[in-house]
Amino acid sequence: MKTPAEFANHCCSDFPVGLGVQEAIERIVAEAARQPRQVLRLPLRQALGQVLAEDLLTPFDIPGFDNSAMDGFALRHTDLHPEQPTHLRIVDAVFAGDQPPRPLEAGQCSRIMTGARVPPGADTVVMKEQVTVEGEEAVFQPGHQQGSNIRRAGEDLRQGQVAVAAGTLLSSPQLGVIASLGFPEVPVVRRPRVALFTSGDELRSHGETRKPGTLFDSNRFSLEAMGRAAGVEVLDLGPIPDTPAQLAQAMQDAAAMADVVVSSGGVSMGDADYIPSLLDELGEVLFWKMRMKPGHPLLFGRLGQALYFGLPGNPVSVMACFAHFVQPALQVLAGGRYQPPLQLTAVLSENLRSRTGRTEYQRGIFRAIAPGQFEVSSTGTQSSGALSSMARANCFIVLDEDTGRVEAGSTVLIEPFANLVG
Repeated sequence: MKTPAEFANHCCSDFPVGLGVQEAIERIVAEAARQPRQVLRLPLRQALGQVLAEDLLTPFDIPGFDNSAMDGFALRHTDLHPEQPTHLRIVDAVFAGDQPPRPLEAGQCSRIMTGARVPPGADTVVMKEQVTVEGEEAVFQPGHQQGSNIRRAGEDLRQGQVAVAAGTLLSSPQLGVIASLGFPEVPVVRRPRVALFTSGDELRSHGETRKPGTLFDSNRFSLEAMGRAAGVEVLDLGPIPDTPAQLAQAMQDAAAMADVVVSSGGVSMGDADYIPSLLDELGEVLFWKMRMKPGHPLLFGRLGQALYFGLPGNPVSVMACFAHFVQPALQVLAGGRYQPPLQLTAVLSENLRSRTGRTEYQRGIFRAIAPGQFEVSSTGTQSSGALSSMARANCFIVLDEDTGRVEAGSTVLIEPFANLVG
């Protein structure tokens, strides 16, 4: 195995180094799209948050018959006088769920309830509030439009039409549609499995004594939370000491049990940063290092059948990299499509400093100042080790590679944390 320094000197001609953010995302999404997927059939009640594996075709028209959109009176529009009140005899009352009612003849109307079948011969429903009842007759004022208040058979979905397309993330509206079609179960793509571990001799788990020079491991908890928020199965392999043999074993064990391996730490150029050279030896490095802050040393490749993400050790870098690079892979592996993070514009309330040549994701706090208008301020320190800044923030302020100093009052892009960092 090459030492970290030997690997850094060797690698530059073998795979891309220092990619831009968008190019890196495109490469990750393309690799994820190559991965095989397992299809499961789940009961409808268990399908929330899953991705549909196949198109669901409508087995019959929805609605299956012409029905009333409201409580009122069904009639033949030709019976209505265009300029004066019309009296029609009430001959029936039709309720939702009734069998087909008897046909209407000239001069007749029927009471009708919302969802009930429209009687044969009727082509218009007048809402109850617009009708006066006098004994056995209903009185209609002029001005009603032919065909009003009737939901036509098949106007929502036609038999054979795609009701819900493959690749759709199933939420409450889609589950309602599927239930209305009578499907008790649905084909979905198995949720991806993510195996994660952290590396570093300085890390201590809860319950252990924190001695000088050590710190409690936070990255595993941040990563597990972000993975679960993304709807994937997370396998926590714990902290691994910075020794090549133990790291190699952990990497191979993780790849054997998961679709995606995520490690934290050991990916830069320090004397104990073994993971890039181990991935090069055991699997395949697809790119290393990014033109971004925080998260510059990000490593991406393959190990066995799994995608491998070697994230930096600094806690803010870990969260920024997972949000922008791991999540796109998980979206595709789950059978869906890559959805870029929601970006909004906001007015900057203070001066910001950035360095050109890299994309920066600074932590910010945004608030609404008017409908559709936002203001954003910095959390202060942008150190990639300042985890508390992530806890105070509610968005990333996105500064592209061409942006240097940004003055207060300028418009900037922000990415709200909702659905991004869990």
